[in-house]
Amino acid sequence: MAVVIDRIDEHQAVISKMKESIEQPLLQLAAVATDTLRRGKKIVLLGNGGSAADCQHIAAELVGRFQRQRRALPAIALTTDTSILTAVGNDFGIEAIFVRQVEALVQEKDLVIALSTSGSSPNVLLAVEAARAKQAITAGLTGAKGGALAELCDLAIQAPSDVAARIQEAHILIGHILCELIEKEFADGR
Repeated sequence: MAVVIDRIDEHQAVISKMKESIEQPLLQLAAVATDTLRRGKKIVLLGNGGSAADCQHIAAELVGRFQRQRRALPAIALTTDTSILTAVGNDFGIEAIFVRQVEALVQEKDLVIALSTSGSSPNVLLAVEAARAKQAITAGLTGAKGGALAELCDLAIQAPSDVAARIQEAHILIGHILCELIEKEFADGR
């Protein structure tokens, strides 16, 4: 079926474009993440929908392990506690579901990684603003346009696509590479 081949071709085109644009920003993010963890701070991830699932996936790889034996690394996905998400959403609105958690959990010099295919999700932007106010380091994974998120964050990695599905595929590849780079620095008791 043509749609299958077309989607694979789209995916490959995005991944190919990434070779030109993300190596340095991703290495920089990995260095910041490694430094954050070495200083005894944590990585906090947030995003909506498929990005929420990616946040959980990345946090799980860091707390558990990706490919190598090493100590558990402190990472939290703000997308997992249904009681907090629903209580805050009910009492304060969907815009507050991440910002309230940032206010409660994020500390100075933590690393907050926000995922948004559009870069313009209001609840993500409010959370990043709150993280910046707490003097956390902020990073955003977005699509090609970047949206307000790319401008707001200390570091931004923009997947070279405007199609949400292709952006999410790129984000999980970025997440896996990030985990591998971090894990390399903590393997063998380092």
